[in-house]
Amino acid sequence: MESAIGKQTPGWWWSRVPAQQRIAFLVMAAFFVVAPAVIYPVFLMKVMCFALFACAFNLLLGYGGLLSFGHAMFLGMAGYTSAHAAKVWGFNPEFAILAGASVSCVLGLLTGLIAIRRQGIYFAMITLALAQMIYFVCLQAPFTHGEDGIQAVPRGRLFGVIDLSDVRAMYPTVFVIFFGGFLLICRIIHSPFGQVLKAIRENEARAISLGYDTDRYKLLAYVLSATLSGLAGATNALVFQLAALNAVHWTMSGEVVLMTLVGGMGTVFGPVAGALVVLAMENYLAQLGAWVTIVQGVIFVVCVLTFRRGIVGEIGRLLKKPL
Repeated sequence: MESAIGKQTPGWWWSRVPAQQRIAFLVMAAFFVVAPAVIYPVFLMKVMCFALFACAFNLLLGYGGLLSFGHAMFLGMAGYTSAHAAKVWGFNPEFAILAGASVSCVLGLLTGLIAIRRQGIYFAMITLALAQMIYFVCLQAPFTHGEDGIQAVPRGRLFGVIDLSDVRAMYPTVFVIFFGGFLLICRIIHSPFGQVLKAIRENEARAISLGYDTDRYKLLAYVLSATLSGLAGATNALVFQLAALNAVHWTMSGEVVLMTLVGGMGTVFGPVAGALVVLAMENYLAQLGAWVTIVQGVIFVVCVLTFRRGIVGEIGRLLKKPL
């Protein structure tokens, strides 16, 4: 553990990223560039938003070892804030998104100071309780419009110039936000901070004995995860021009856990694959109605029993290279 934390080769961080991960990144980028020619662009924008959400959650669970059952509060509150800022306050889209991410950052700090004092199932239950409190606030607060949500949110003009009502302009914007957030998460993972997070996940007592303030590291990871989740939620609200209660409900927190585990917890690209699989099931199996949930449950059980490392984790195991 000590060598994993201490030894960091000099130079630009991208040069320390394994070659197979760089190749995988280029393949992923190429997919999202080419895919709109054959796949509905709005669906792909949803995939990118939720992939960023899942990656942010994976930063906390897969690398910090902290299972949060309340991450929907960051996605939902950022969505409400972004939608309200764009529709009522008349913010440009870039400022509306920043407002949503900022609110999630503050919310992450406040809830993190409470939750981070506990570990394991107690941490999970505290985050769930806090998320339920936020859910009822969103249900009753006047600016959220209750069960109706904030509808007809204007996408506006990016930097006052680019009209985002055109999908051909909105898609590249979401693409840049997603890949910017994804690269930031990669940078965190491959930094000394990321190595300390992994050390805390593996053996917190050992990390403390080496002189690390583990609570401070976990709190920072929690706030970073909350902020990036908020970035995803704010962007998603503008994509669909809607902020609704389902984004802050506890089932959304369960869905991001499902995405992370199906794709591969603790892998760089697993949450992206998981988000694509789960959303594809919801979208293309919608005609099954309530059976979609049952199908998801069956797939989840199969993945847990046969692909313990998730889709990307198993591929990495077969290639004997981490992805």
